[in-house]
Amino acid sequence: MAYIKVDNLRLSYHVLVETGSIRKAMISNLLGGFVRKKKDNKNIVTIDAIRGVDLELDDGDRLAVIGHNGAGKTSLLKVLASIYKPTSGSVRISGEVESLINTGFGLEMEETGRENIRFILTLLGRPINSIEQEIEEISEFTELGEFLDLPVRTYSTGMQTRLSFAISTNIKPEILLMDEMIGAGDHRFQEKAQKRIEQIAKQTKIIVLASHAEALIKEWCNKAIWMEQGKIIDVGGPEELWASYIKSMTS
Repeated sequence: MAYIKVDNLRLSYHVLVETGSIRKAMISNLLGGFVRKKKDNKNIVTIDAIRGVDLELDDGDRLAVIGHNGAGKTSLLKVLASIYKPTSGSVRISGEVESLINTGFGLEMEETGRENIRFILTLLGRPINSIEQEIEEISEFTELGEFLDLPVRTYSTGMQTRLSFAISTNIKPEILLMDEMIGAGDHRFQEKAQKRIEQIAKQTKIIVLASHAEALIKEWCNKAIWMEQGKIIDVGGPEELWASYIKSMTS
């Protein structure tokens, strides 16, 4: 059975800033959480990105994470994805986790599209006996045809985006972490990409979605949390919590 259990999660990190700069005044809004100065070095501040978060999800849960930019939504997803290590607290997860937090893989410009697919799949730890089949599946989805055998430097930005998207979404996870929806290529390909995401979501046991898209939150999710400055300030159903969130921005 898939589950996520988070107890008193905290995440802090240090940032070097220039004394008296505008960036120092803005840093709380940019990175989220509380800002604390180090007593022995005024140019180093500590960002408390996540502060005492508790969370429990089981099979069938689709959680919307609501909040302003810098509220800690992406930081929470990155801890769940093991990209960030918690400063304190515990995170227990059962089930295969895949994240669509950032699909902008660092493609090697001098290598072909096909060579990039093979390398990234190997880097992601895919079983050797399944890589060739995945290469064909990804190649077909990109619709790049003969361009896959040309260096990526010859691709347009849209073609590179297609390739990255196709690689990152060739997954069958038990737990899916998503930060907003993904744009990929022209309008027709975006529709195709949207259908792929929806298909992945239907097969997934648990979804954690950080988003500002009201329709998506209401359609996909059955639970919601509202985060501000690294803390969960409210919990409830997606519709009621979204209404409270919107009301807070207009009051």
